[in-house]
Amino acid sequence: MASVEECRAALARLVAQFDEIGSEDRAKHVVERTVSARVSDLDVIFYGRLHHGGLDPFTEDPPADGRPADVKITIVSDDLIALVDGELDLARALLGGRVKIDASFGDLLRLRKLI
Repeated sequence: MASVEECRAALARLVAQFDEIGSEDRAKHVVERTVSARVSDLDVIFYGRLHHGGLDPFTEDPPADGRPADVKITIVSDDLIALVDGELDLARALLGGRVKIDASFGDLLRLRKLI
């Protein structure tokens, strides 16, 4: 089991990876969405925001407006790190039940193209 700090570092790497996506691809596939990543084995939730400019850094502070996230991801710590590091395929993880994503069908299709 990874630590909260290791998960925080993995999410920071994910933000950096989104910065590498070209602006043309972001314009095609990104719509503004709030994101929550629940790391179930550590009982912690990270919050972020996806937009045309990229992905904002994740924090443990819920959004000030109190609304639930548009995209909710549930994952265990080791799988989060493996996913960010490219060692775990998102589609296989979803089909195998290792990752759960609560989002609209359109958001799922967009995420598949970005991750």
